[in-house]
Amino acid sequence: MQILPIDLTALVATILGISIVLIPVIGLTARFALKPTVEALGRLLEHKGLDDTINILERRLELQEHMIDSLQANVQELAESTDRARAAVRDAPRHGALPGTAGAEVGGAGAGVPEGGVGVDPGAD
Repeated sequence: MQILPIDLTALVATILGISIVLIPVIGLTARFALKPTVEALGRLLEHKGLDDTINILERRLELQEHMIDSLQANVQELAESTDRARAAVRDAPRHGALPGTAGAEVGGAGAGVPEGGVGVDPGAD
């Protein structure tokens, strides 16, 4: 069997001539074949990112709810404290006597002396 020589110029010209037609055909075929696959992958990744975003937002919402509950408890505690303070002021003697004194008037003979009779001398510094 005899091997014939190959005309390299003719072979390259034939390959380039066929490529002029085949490259656009292959490109269009790949575009129409791969477009649905690429779009499906894009939607899948978009939904995955959406799930992550939802999880982050849920955690932030739980934290905010916890903070609101804490603030409400603090406000309630402050309201109760204020009510107790107002009641103490309202129930306090009106003549300037200290709580726990015998109700003596300011500047009177028993001023500054507790009910037991033992106290601090107002004139001593």
